[in-house]
Amino acid sequence: MGCCSSSESKSDWLVNGKELPKDRRCTDIPWLIIFMLFCLGMVFICGFAVATGGASRLLTGYDSYGNSCGRNNSKIEGVPLSGRDMSQNKYVFFLDPCNLDLLNRKIKSIALCVSKCPDMELKTYGAVKAFALQNGSDLCSYEITPTRYESHGDRFTKCPKLPVQPSKPLPVFRRCVPMEIGCYAEFFQGFITFVSDNTVLRRVLAGVVTSKEVIIGLCVLALVLSLIMMAVIRYITKLLVYILTCLVIVGSTGGVAVLWWLYADHKKALDNNSTSAIGKEVTSDNVKALLVYAIVATVFTVILLLVIFFMRKRVALTISLFHVAGKVFIHLPMLVLQPFLTFLSLMLFWVYWISVLLFLGTSGTPVKNNSTGFVEYRMEGPLQYTVWYHVVGLIWISEFILAFQQMTTALAVASYYFTRDKSTMTSTPILSAMLQTIRYHLGTIAKGSFIITLVKIPRLILTYISSQLKGKENACARCMLKACICCLWCLEKCLAYLNQNAYTATAIKSTNFCTSASEAFILLVENALRVATINTVGDFVLFMGKILIVATTAFSGILALNYQREYTVWVLPLLIVCVFAFLVAHCFLSVYENVVDVLFLCFAVDCKYRDGSPGKEYFMDKSLMEFVENNRKGGLNKERGDEKEMKLMVGICVSLQLFCGYKRHVG
Repeated sequence: MGCCSSSESKSDWLVNGKELPKDRRCTDIPWLIIFMLFCLGMVFICGFAVATGGASRLLTGYDSYGNSCGRNNSKIEGVPLSGRDMSQNKYVFFLDPCNLDLLNRKIKSIALCVSKCPDMELKTYGAVKAFALQNGSDLCSYEITPTRYESHGDRFTKCPKLPVQPSKPLPVFRRCVPMEIGCYAEFFQGFITFVSDNTVLRRVLAGVVTSKEVIIGLCVLALVLSLIMMAVIRYITKLLVYILTCLVIVGSTGGVAVLWWLYADHKKALDNNSTSAIGKEVTSDNVKALLVYAIVATVFTVILLLVIFFMRKRVALTISLFHVAGKVFIHLPMLVLQPFLTFLSLMLFWVYWISVLLFLGTSGTPVKNNSTGFVEYRMEGPLQYTVWYHVVGLIWISEFILAFQQMTTALAVASYYFTRDKSTMTSTPILSAMLQTIRYHLGTIAKGSFIITLVKIPRLILTYISSQLKGKENACARCMLKACICCLWCLEKCLAYLNQNAYTATAIKSTNFCTSASEAFILLVENALRVATINTVGDFVLFMGKILIVATTAFSGILALNYQREYTVWVLPLLIVCVFAFLVAHCFLSVYENVVDVLFLCFAVDCKYRDGSPGKEYFMDKSLMEFVENNRKGGLNKERGDEKEMKLMVGICVSLQLFCGYKRHVG
């Protein structure tokens, strides 16, 4: 079968009642070509860094005069101590390894190539001299001979700082690293200063080391709880929805009642003149403030109750979708491994990316720094912009990997939804979905991930500028900068949500990105109230699931640590466990959320092209069929009327949600 073959038009199989076609067509081929050319550029950057010696210099190391350790070097113009034969000197030794420049992330010290790292503490220059003569490893700058270590005038700047701590070379990078961890006390100073004395920090770290078995056990418990939650959440969704509704109604009405009661109480006290003149002014201000708060809370509560009233029937769709999502995981259990595969892919790519970035840091032409007299490697001309190209590659390829997971999930879930006889499905649906994505739709996810990259890059640039100008810019500039960052953040989230639905439309109809995005947007607009209900109620249910997993894990941790009283400080072990539990729960339940979103779009497509009549039977599950039948019995005209009445209300709700998101982001 050819790559771009397609036996049917994009919607014929839906109209004719057939199942999801196995023969698909390639989508967005030009974007796949662009993405492949971009990746070739990333490979070229890596090759350039290796060819110019950046990789070898990073691995073998080099001294402050441009000599690569472990090899014979060429002379660098203007640097007298360059061009030395360092074939026998394979290790990099820093005269002051503890002098760290945290801002520029480097060691502020002269680096030398030595034949052996000092394996003992050297307290005097005489001991340094004896070590050099005995081992043939000069620890002072090359122009100072070992016999002059004790008397040379520059020994305080060009010889190692006393006492010289014992060190050993790293296995791969050949740097002499001090074995005494106290050498890096300055590096941890920012972390240690949050406690009054080091004994507290030692007790906290000791608690982590001593309770490592408990931490590992609780992390496994969080993993098991996440799997159990995914299995049972479809059965408790209805209960959680009712609890949510009751809490919202009671909380909002109770809050309004309290505000009006406080207003009446303060107004009565003000009318009775029971306070002094100053107290009277304060009471008057409080009365005005309480009146404003009470009115705003009343309006908000009325709108909220109306939204709940009109959406009460649509909540049933959310419950049905969660029920079907549970069945999806029964038929497609390998879906739960998708986050792990994505995480592993991201980790491998990030390791590659960081390695190439380090290679680039030691690539280029050796240039003498006139202020220090030492040699630095710099890329000049157009090659200096390769770092920015590399940064864009980090964002685009990372988004591409995430989009690959979304497309794979969409293909697998759509295949499940549009297959009438589930027993006829392939035994490896996830693997089949991955192969279909690779064969047909890499161009689509390349285009979608590039759109996110275009929005994310300026947002990150503005965020960086904001962090650099913190405390220096005026209030107006700060406000404008925050507003731009917030707008780009909102745009990025909206595009990410639209991209996810576009991938689902591509999985269903095998159309290109723009066509799929347009189709998905129309479907979302036509089902705006249902989308709002699923995103609010569904997100709350999943959030409650995450909280339940974290709370259960934390409670189990408290009980486990309580039976071992020698752990006097529990804060860090419990914090590690809770963070891990939340991340695991988020990974698993986020997959559940993605499945629900895909199922909803499949449901919307099913309702659009099918009407349940003979020859046009629905593909949907029985629980979703019951929802459709109940809607028909209640009258579709009434539902359309409700939707018209709710348009203004939905706009208000969206505005409030965006405002809250802005406040959280700015805060």
